[in-house]
Amino acid sequence: MIRIEHLSKVFRTEEVETTALNDVSLHVKQGEFVAIMGPSGCGKSTLLNIIGLLDNPTSGNYYFNGQEVGHLKEKQRTQVRKGNIGFVFQSFNLIDELNVYENVELPLIYLKKKASEKKELVTSILDRMNISHRVKHFPQQLSGGQQQRVAIARAVVAGPKLILADEPTGNLDKKAADEIMELLLAVNRRGNTVLLVTHEQRYADLCGRKIEISDGRISI
Repeated sequence: MIRIEHLSKVFRTEEVETTALNDVSLHVKQGEFVAIMGPSGCGKSTLLNIIGLLDNPTSGNYYFNGQEVGHLKEKQRTQVRKGNIGFVFQSFNLIDELNVYENVELPLIYLKKKASEKKELVTSILDRMNISHRVKHFPQQLSGGQQQRVAIARAVVAGPKLILADEPTGNLDKKAADEIMELLLAVNRRGNTVLLVTHEQRYADLCGRKIEISDGRISI
């Protein structure tokens, strides 16, 4: 599903050049659950952003489902991303002006799904995430754990094969964090490939594979 070959990412300003990723190679098969670990600033989120087609590498190749996508222009990356990749972030990234149902519905609107299909998909995923009783509530009316359930529902509602989770438990207490990890494991058991950036060894140990990044280099 994912094949990365000798990928590097360099950020440049007028005065400073920073190498975030240095000659990274990685293969991830469909259905894997991979934990990505390493100290702050080592390149974990940069790697996830490139895999999620939010950014381009400086050099090297990235193949997604057999297609070289690492050097696509922004509009092309957006088209590949739609319906194929779901994101879960530490900060939830919900839209405050939309209620739970409307936040989860957003990806289906972008994909121009029919109203009946949208209702069926949103209702089903909210049930799976145990958040359907909050369907008319707004993000500020929810606990952190509930907001993250909504974020996961939004990430998976359109049926993407790849879920990228960047520190999804980082803003939660232990009980809520454990529940969110269980939900991600359940998502993986249904066939989704999951890449999880985490500092928590106990969560990494639950994944099928663990990757360590240090100073922009990867070890498996």
